[in-house]
Formats: sequence, C-alpha cells, structure tokens
Amino acid sequence: MPELANAREVARGIQRLFARNDIWCVPEMPLRGGRRADLMGIDAKGKVIIVEIKVARADLAGDGKWPDYLDHCDRFFWGVPPHLDRAMLEQDSHRPDCCGVIVADGYDAEILRPAPLRALAAARRKVEVEALARAAMRRFTWAGDEATQGWGRIDG
Repeated sequence: MPELANAREVARGIQRLFARNDIWCVPEMPLRGGRRADLMGIDAKGKVIIVEIKVARADLAGDGKWPDYLDHCDRFFWGVPPHLDRAMLEQDSHRPDCCGVIVADGYDAEILRPAPLRALAAARRKVEVEALARAAMRRFTWAGDEATQGWGRIDG
C-alpha cells in the first residue's frame, strides 16, 4: 500500500525534525473518544502537540473528524508530503488560524506554517500528558519483553 508507506515516511521526517527541537512523540496515539492521533508529543515546555498526517488529497478533503483533535493538544499540525497540493489547508474548512503545516519526506521535515498555541486547561493537559507517558512506557516495555505484549489498557 503506497499511501501507508508514504505516511510512515512523512511521520519519520516529522519525528526527526521534532527530535532535533527537543519534541518527543509517539505514533498512533489513542485518544479518548475513539480517535487516534498519527503523532502526539510533548515539547520542552510541556505543551502537547498533535500531527495529523495526510498523503492523499481525497483523504485530506474527506476527513471531517480532525477538529476533535484540537481538544487534546496545545498545538495542531497537518503533516503532508512535498507532492501534496496544500491549497486546501488554506481554506476556512481546515482552520489555518489554528493549524500549522509541516512538509516532510522520509528524511526530514520543514514547518511551513507554525501552529499557534491554543493552550489546554492545566487539568486537561495533565490528563493528556499522563496518557501519553503511559502509552510510551507501555510500548517500551512491550518492545523489551514479548511476554508483556497485550497487557494493560491500549486506549491511552
């Protein structure tokens, strides 16, 4: 499936950009409400960042669930490959006033439009950071001990 491979490449490029900037993220992060963030991370100041990756115009045009992610982060980015037409991301339907844009390939990424800070309430940020930390620790444990795979809650 070329779109899946392309999405993985975009994710890798974004993770490299973020790592250079002391932002650490987890792919495929489950959120309350049944959604799943393509990338979710924390910056050096404790702000929660979500990146929604789109590699096809049809997927970008047909995604009506993305505003749900705004309730789970301080900053939201669209992550797209270089070849994708980004004109849609400038339309009101994709809220350019509150969404950043990152262009990435399998090697690197560049922020074309920074994501404005839309600060979460402190209690909400605490919930999101704890869920992210637990998911990261669970995955780390699973990677080191196959016998533990499948243990614990997988929904965040």
